[in-house]
Amino acid sequence: MEVSALDLRTKLADILAAIERNQTVVLTYRGKRKALIVPFEEQKTQVSAGDLPAFGMWADRDDFKDPVAALRKMRESRRF
Repeated sequence: MEVSALDLRTKLADILAAIERNQTVVLTYRGKRKALIVPFEEQKTQVSAGDLPAFGMWADRDDFKDPVAALRKMRESRRF
């Protein structure tokens, strides 16, 4: 579907309906193509914390085996 900038303002409901039908919309301004509006695809897979690259990055550090003690040690210098 190809729409002008004026159509975008006046026929927004129709354009959104086309996007709901998984149609790609080309936005034109003064006859020249300016933008492409594509339907947003929801991420269907769930990501667990174990899949993230930062998960477990300090697992091999001995000073973080007990996180509560490590945090307490980091905050010691802040106490007055």
